[in-house]
This record gives sequence, C-alpha cells and structure tokens, in this order.
Amino acid sequence: MQRPAPKPDTSRSTPRRAGSAPRRRGAELEFALLEAAVAELTEHGYDGFSMDGVAGRAGTNKNTLYRRWPSRTALGVAAFMAMVGRPADPPDTGDLRTDVLTLLRQVADRIGDPATGRILAALLAEARRQPDLMADLRGQLSADPEVMLGILAAAVARGQARPESLHRRIYRLPITLLQAEYLTAGQGPIPDETLIEIVDLIFLPLVTTGSSPVSDQE
Repeated sequence: MQRPAPKPDTSRSTPRRAGSAPRRRGAELEFALLEAAVAELTEHGYDGFSMDGVAGRAGTNKNTLYRRWPSRTALGVAAFMAMVGRPADPPDTGDLRTDVLTLLRQVADRIGDPATGRILAALLAEARRQPDLMADLRGQLSADPEVMLGILAAAVARGQARPESLHRRIYRLPITLLQAEYLTAGQGPIPDETLIEIVDLIFLPLVTTGSSPVSDQE
C-alpha cells in the first residue's frame, strides 16, 4: 500500500507569492498615492478625476485615500501641488531685477502647461463652494510670494529697495499678477514679455522710488 503524502507544515508563515508587492507604509505609501493621483489628473483632467480611479491605479482601496484626504477635491489639490512642485531656493544674484524676474520665470515654467491650467481652473471652481478647501489651495499657492519676500528683504538690506516694500500687499504683487495672467489669458504658457512688464512697469517702480502707497499697518 502506498504511503500517503505528508501534509504541508503550516506552523511557519507562508512565503510571499512571487511577484506580489511588499506592503507600503507611511511616507512611501503617501508618495505612491500622490503619484497615482498625479497620473489620474494628467490623464483624465479634474472632471475625470475620482477616488476610485486613484485607488485602482495605486493598487489600494478608497479607505486608504480617505484616511489622508477627506474628499476628492482635497486629494485633487494635493495632487495638483505635487504636479507643479515647490519653489526653488530664492535667486540671489545681488541684483533685485534679475532675482525677481528669475523667480517669475521659474513659477511660469512650473504652471504654464495648458493641462495644468485647466486643472487649476477646475479646482478653483470646485473650491469656491468649499471655503476650507479654498483656504487650503490659497495656502498651498502662497509659497512663491514668501520666496519673493526673501528676495525683497535681501534687496532692502543692500539698499536696492525701500523698507516699506516688505509690506505683504507689495511683496505678493508680482506673483499675484502672474497668477491672474495665467488664469485669465488662456491658462497656457505666459510670454516672457509679460513677466518683464510686471517687473519693469509695475513692481520695480513701486519698491524703488517714491513714497509708500500703504501704511505699515496691516
């Protein structure tokens, strides 16, 4: 009589199946989720963006997404900011005009893609109905003006700009004008001559000559 085959030993853990992905956690998981969200935004635009699509692309479930982002719009904002990236270190050439123009060109390069413009316009339209998300989106977009503040403060220290120029209404102006141009003029690449006009016709005369148009009070 043939002896029965021995039963497999189940007391030890079963090895991971060949080809199965290791479990992602923490920053690695969040990076993978944002990467999937960026891919979905890029491929489908915001109108076709969904939690289901992101979860499917990332190989996870919607609950994983909702634990980090409470809504489709919140995830869309996070993915959009991952798309456009963060500002680089402030240019520091020793010349105010060169530094401001360099920063504006960096920002224009990051946001000047037409697909990016359509996504931002859709996010803004959605966020107008959700004040908390509008505040979050504005907060995310405020990094570039803070870089501009660093540029202007260095210029003040060199004697190239008036101390009154450090008022927030003034140092935020170039980026605000750039964003307005971007949103109202077709949401595509911004011509370099537009950036030069912002710097030479509006910003530099404001910060280098004349009396301050605003008080030091907020």
